[in-house]
Amino acid sequence: QVQLAESGGGLVQAGGSLRLSCAASGRTSSRYVMGWFRQAPGKEREFVAVISGSGGTTNYADSVKGRFTISRDNAKNTVYLQMNSLKPEDTAVYYCAATGDFAALWRRGIADYWGQGTQVTVSS
Repeated sequence: QVQLAESGGGLVQAGGSLRLSCAASGRTSSRYVMGWFRQAPGKEREFVAVISGSGGTTNYADSVKGRFTISRDNAKNTVYLQMNSLKPEDTAVYYCAATGDFAALWRRGIADYWGQGTQVTVSS
């Protein structure tokens, strides 16, 4: 089992920045693909970003490209999401996910493990 714990959410003004962290514990492995998803009120959960186990491959939703950066520190079992130039439409609960299948996580949102989520609110 792997436990994922997100942190770093909060309230920020439009144009501001936040960095989310996802700390993994339990049977962690650098082979796990990690990703970030978000769900706004009344909307379905959507893909935000994904990173391979080595960190060498990343992918982003079009809505966040150029503004968000996903990274990982395998020595700390932690994945990060640096969010810049935040917009009100970025307001959502952000979830961390882990799986062994890059394509499944990126394309279909299928993960073996999910965190509890952290709230990000961007005011206009």
